Amino acid sequence: MWPPRKSREIHQPRIVESVLPMSSTATTIPLARTAPDGPGNWQQQLSDAITDPGELLDRLGLTPRSLGQSLDIPPSVLESFPLRVPRAFVARMQPGNPHDPLLLQVLPLGQEGDDTPGFVSDPLREADANSVPGLLHKYHGRALLLVAPHCAVHCRYCFRRHFPYEENTPGRREWDAALKYLADHEDITEVIYSGGDPLAAPDRLLAWLTARIAAIPHIRRLRIHTRTPVMMPDRVTDALLEWLADSGLATTLVVHCNHPAEIDREVAAAMARLRGAGVTLLNQSVLLRGINDDEETLAALSEKLFSAGILPYYIHMLDRVQGVAHFDVPETRARSLMQAVRNRLPGYLVPRLARELPGEGAKTILG
Repeated sequence: MWPPRKSREIHQPRIVESVLPMSSTATTIPLARTAPDGPGNWQQQLSDAITDPGELLDRLGLTPRSLGQSLDIPPSVLESFPLRVPRAFVARMQPGNPHDPLLLQVLPLGQEGDDTPGFVSDPLREADANSVPGLLHKYHGRALLLVAPHCAVHCRYCFRRHFPYEENTPGRREWDAALKYLADHEDITEVIYSGGDPLAAPDRLLAWLTARIAAIPHIRRLRIHTRTPVMMPDRVTDALLEWLADSGLATTLVVHCNHPAEIDREVAAAMARLRGAGVTLLNQSVLLRGINDDEETLAALSEKLFSAGILPYYIHMLDRVQGVAHFDVPETRARSLMQAVRNRLPGYLVPRLARELPGEGAKTILG
């Protein structure tokens, strides 16, 4: 049984604030807040995301029985990692289809409460690289900033579903410490925005932070890992394009798209606007059982990405975080799938199959 439905007020996203030092007096800027109503207002869409599993199934004409899955979800699962999905993404799901690949990426299932050997809370040992709040330094030459502690969507396979965001949500002092770390490490030439999802943060914060980073002489590149423009294409605002174009950094945006059905006309138009601002577009996917672990889907995804001006980059083996074992694809099958894709497509459309292993100096390429 689903947990009893609660009121919409209980399900509203927690407002997480970051201190933005625009002057000598600290100014508090909410990372996500309700804005005036309007179909093109991404912050309103963020606030209005579906958070009730029952509502999601109702909108798709489904019932727990029609899914054929165990939906007896331990309360601790939904308390620590609740359902969250924007309505613009739900609109791309197929009503009446319990196997819809977009639905299966976001719908909580009972298996998430399983205790599977080898699946742990911090599979990449990111705590070892987290000496400064809001910053991870795992690889030579690049460092990652956790720009926002929340996302537009809660993907059920998320490897950071147990990450201690409460300890990594920078205020003014913490951002100063992270920026000093970047300035002190002259080997760092690229900064990566991550989270959560960095584009769940407001443009004012992102523009300020980017300007501070661009002022560090040895930093030349900015990379943004985000799923938000796929979830809500309206997030590609004029303000976003302005600070991207004016940053002075060579900027790459890595979208996270796992299935060709995620890309519709609005998503493609948002990607065209990003390219117009001089942003290089790449994609990385996660190989997910029952969602994209077949040759036809992977080939179609690469074709559709390229049609939208996005170059396939990586397809990742699942990070073995606790609660996601039901998405796992065996490595032997993954290698076979990628060989089949290589036989069908030109090389520039074939993403590299990779696994991230803790302690390694780079991702491990499997094929």
